[in-house]
Amino acid sequence: MTVVPIQSEDLTSAEVSWFAPLCSDDFRYLGVPESGLRSNWKNTSKILQTADEMGFRNILCPSSYQVGQDTLSFVASSALLTKNINMLAAVRCGELHPIMLARTIATLDHLMEGRLTINIISSDFPGEKAESSVRYQRSREVVQILKQAWTQQEISFSGQHYDFSGLSTAPVKPYQQNGGPLLYFGGYSPSALELCGEHCDVYLMWPEKKEDLAERMKAVNLVAQKYNRVIDYGLRIHVIVRDTETEAREYAKDLVSRLDDEVGKTIRERALDATSLGVNLQAENREKSDQDGYVEPHLWTGIGRARSGCGAALVGSVDQVLNEIEEYKKMGIRSFIFSGYPHLEECISFGKKVLPKLDTCSLPKIYDRVPHEIPNTPLGVGERI
Repeated sequence: MTVVPIQSEDLTSAEVSWFAPLCSDDFRYLGVPESGLRSNWKNTSKILQTADEMGFRNILCPSSYQVGQDTLSFVASSALLTKNINMLAAVRCGELHPIMLARTIATLDHLMEGRLTINIISSDFPGEKAESSVRYQRSREVVQILKQAWTQQEISFSGQHYDFSGLSTAPVKPYQQNGGPLLYFGGYSPSALELCGEHCDVYLMWPEKKEDLAERMKAVNLVAQKYNRVIDYGLRIHVIVRDTETEAREYAKDLVSRLDDEVGKTIRERALDATSLGVNLQAENREKSDQDGYVEPHLWTGIGRARSGCGAALVGSVDQVLNEIEEYKKMGIRSFIFSGYPHLEECISFGKKVLPKLDTCSLPKIYDRVPHEIPNTPLGVGERI
């Protein structure tokens, strides 16, 4: 027998989330901007409210130094517009002083009455080119300081980036008093996996072939084991679902029908994470795909031609997409962040065609679960992590 931490081993439902395009990332035809789809308060808040009404459990609010909206301001402004949906706010560690960030997040958590989750980001700053280990060390320190601020009476911390002691935490206690908001995290380097396994709650992956996802889950699991911790696993992925597979594939083909590859390259390279390991892995997916861009029967890489970051989509009929989601769940994935182009129309389409057929939940917060024992068998696709 081997001890393998599993946060939600008894959870048969999944957290099904949508995406708020705060960073000028909405198209009807990839790479062809439309004034009516610009990233602004009017458009993006409508997507958020629609996702809430449709029954999505969470919504990712990304962060970028490109032209776009400020994430934390958007979340604060949206608190009173929504009733049920959680908000996954992306935070670029180091952008705000960590103690100020702790106060800001605690305030947002009260505004949302606990419907707040946090996505920890470790990218470069504008004009900065830092080593991966440096960026993740900065994020590690920020997360450690946040946890002190939310759970202790004072903050005393000495690290490579931050150093202070004896600071009162009285003003920065969050609404969620069992450790603060759930922390989602994505990254592929050894430093990233170490940070996630030790300090975060949900390891969030971009789409790859299932066997590659399973290997990443195993790697994070080994780190979490080392710290006797339990974490969940999530997948950020686009989706094109239609009544038939033919219709879905035709829509995918049409989505890139007006894309100029040089324009797509410009869109990809303007992001500060354009040269990261994760983005390079998405590019490798495209290189491995067939002539229509499919790296698996229903995993289409065409979106990555004009997007940095998450660059692939599930494409198929309602039943095919449901089957793919079920396969991911069997692997141990419990959080799904979907999106589609245009975001509002596809939110409604997915919300009507697929969401009612899924058993959904908000991920539980389990900080003190003792890891249980499972048979010592090799982990592969279709097995629980």
